[in-house]
Amino acid sequence: MAHTSTPPGSPASRPAFQPYVPASQSPAEFTIKAIILGALFGLLFGASTVYLGLRAGLTVSASIPIAVLAISVLKRFGGSTILENNIVQTIGSAGESVAAGVVFTIPALIFFGQRGQDYFNYFQITMLAFAGGILGVLMMVPLRRALIVKEHGTLPYPEGTACADVLVAGERGGALAKTVFMGVGVGALWKAISWIVQLTPTAIGRSM
Repeated sequence: MAHTSTPPGSPASRPAFQPYVPASQSPAEFTIKAIILGALFGLLFGASTVYLGLRAGLTVSASIPIAVLAISVLKRFGGSTILENNIVQTIGSAGESVAAGVVFTIPALIFFGQRGQDYFNYFQITMLAFAGGILGVLMMVPLRRALIVKEHGTLPYPEGTACADVLVAGERGGALAKTVFMGVGVGALWKAISWIVQLTPTAIGRSM
């Protein structure tokens, strides 16, 4: 009888994944407060993504900041479960991702279009963003099993892993939101100072 060995990296050699929330439990997840807060964070971080993308040509991921803020905010509204916090960061980061997709594609289409750079149709851009978001959700349904379930332990997904660790840490307690709020405060202070004394890159470039 031939002896077959299982490669170290194969799925059979990896231990079965045990989720943080077992299937036997059904904590609150898709609640009204989670949806509303996620939508608000999506608008906030989506607007900041558009501004930063058009201004500096780059964006930042909002999953971890939104997760931290969700834990902090929902604690002041009667508490929340880890699944509710996950819904908030999912909705908020999805809004930020859709905004990034718009800001990196639509301006190019406008510049190269026949109607010129002055043409700007809010309805068409909104419908394109809506279609892109719906298409992303629909494509994720069949790809989840192939890219997440079957490839667990093979594909690292560093940002998703870090976001999950933040949610678990928030479930167990901690003061992670202080750092985020401090960063927001410093950013707002710097923006106010630069607006008052006009220390923007454009003003600096004109004065040189």
